[in-house]
Amino acid sequence: VQLVESGGGLVQPGGSLRLSCAASGFTFSTKDMGWARQGPHNKLQWVSAIYSDGTTYYADSVKGRFTISRDNAKNTMYLQMNSLKAEDTATYFCATVLPGDNGLEDIYGDDWGQGTQVTVSS
Repeated sequence: VQLVESGGGLVQPGGSLRLSCAASGFTFSTKDMGWARQGPHNKLQWVSAIYSDGTTYYADSVKGRFTISRDNAKNTMYLQMNSLKAEDTATYFCATVLPGDNGLEDIYGDDWGQGTQVTVSS
């Protein structure tokens, strides 16, 4: 399993970025996937998830600003991030996930990418 994130960078508050996660080594279309982030305090937070059936979940802090999607033909997952805030600054990781019973509250990250840095600053 290989997951490679890209698309991070430095952006001003209010700006946008689109993260990509290129997957290989497994049947992407059958896997539930997610994005998590680790900010300056090193706490890992699940940001969003998209399951193989298209079900999506978002953390309250990003609802209405972030959109998760996947292109199974390209083996790629995306995270479109709009209206970025300073508190969105973090390293963003994509992961294959094992779903729980309560959305993002109890999902488990199985395989992880190396992360891509997002910095929101003026």
